[in-house]
Amino acid sequence: MNFAALASALLMGIVEGVTEFLPISSTGHLILLGELIGFRGPPGKVFEIAIQLGAICAVVVVYRELLLRLVNGLRRNGIERFYLINLALAFAPALVIGATFHSTITRLLFNPWVVCCALIVGGVAIILIERLKPVGRIRSVPEIGPLAALLIGCGQVLAMIPGTSRSGATIITALLIGVERRTAAEFSFILAIPTMLGATVFSLFKARNELEIEGLGQIAVGFIAAFVVALVTIRVVLAVIGRIGFTPFGWYRIILGIAMLTVLSLR
Repeated sequence: MNFAALASALLMGIVEGVTEFLPISSTGHLILLGELIGFRGPPGKVFEIAIQLGAICAVVVVYRELLLRLVNGLRRNGIERFYLINLALAFAPALVIGATFHSTITRLLFNPWVVCCALIVGGVAIILIERLKPVGRIRSVPEIGPLAALLIGCGQVLAMIPGTSRSGATIITALLIGVERRTAAEFSFILAIPTMLGATVFSLFKARNELEIEGLGQIAVGFIAAFVVALVTIRVVLAVIGRIGFTPFGWYRIILGIAMLTVLSLR
């Protein structure tokens, strides 16, 4: 394993950690970055799965106390059970659609051109929704009811298009139905745990015949980088998102999408 391969893995892990929980599409960034630097990781999608798992672990660490309360509250008919029901409702659409169309979506849509277009369209949507959204009347995650949770889950299905952003799709949907910014971001982060874990397990099963020891160095570097950077990103987003809103991310998506379309056209 040479230094260049490890450095590329480190860069990919950092990008995953920064982008997974921002409304700018981690998958899209990894596809574009991999195209630019000519990244060649372990066979199949094993490397991408590993660094995504690093980001999942970061969410688990940040919300460990809440997760323990939810597990302990399963025996009681209280707010914890209500919380879990809403998470299940939000997770269900992605589970059904993802399991049914995963291979087709991956084969047809995972390319830089689709990513660039999705970045631009999503950026425009974020800017418009930030300007036109209703007043945020839902100010805590427990206030998100079953119907709202299901609608947010339906919005999450759009993130199967690379470049759309899982967090972006869930947050935008939440804003449209009257969820306050910070609460929308927090629910999106928590919903990431079953969604990303389910996607990771499914992808690992599909790639089980491609797992090799040779790429463990790259996998380890990418996993650790994604985990550490995601820990910082989650805390920063929750601290500042109420003040800055999501509009800057919309402009970033548009600029990046146009810039990358230009680069791809000239290659």
